[in-house]
Amino acid sequence: MLRIFLLGSIFGITLTMGEVISWFRIQEMFRFESFHMYGVIGGAVVLGVLFNLAAKRGQWKAEGGKPLDIYQYEFGWKRYLLGGTVFGMGWAITGACPGPLFITLGAGYWPIVIAIIGALIGTFLYGIVMRNLPH
Repeated sequence: MLRIFLLGSIFGITLTMGEVISWFRIQEMFRFESFHMYGVIGGAVVLGVLFNLAAKRGQWKAEGGKPLDIYQYEFGWKRYLLGGTVFGMGWAITGACPGPLFITLGAGYWPIVIAIIGALIGTFLYGIVMRNLPH
């Protein structure tokens, strides 16, 4: 538990110091005024691909010695277009990505509570309608 707390704290500090939680940086990205956020996101994608390849080739194990289950998603451009549009609109309106919402709160930006409540309500509603959506 301590290991997870420390890792989360380091991640939060890194995102804060890298200005990834900054409303101004996010707005710059959506206005195409700065490369900063695109560089961070692109770097994360590249790092994720590299770790995924290393996990597959090295046959990494999950905790407890179980083999990693790397799920292969079926690509469906309609659902990704719709989901990405809704996600992007929420991101642009709130000026906050859902990932670091709690980091933003921890940094003392109290209005983010509204976005957190909205994200929780959206997650709850998704759980209700999930069976009726094309997956």
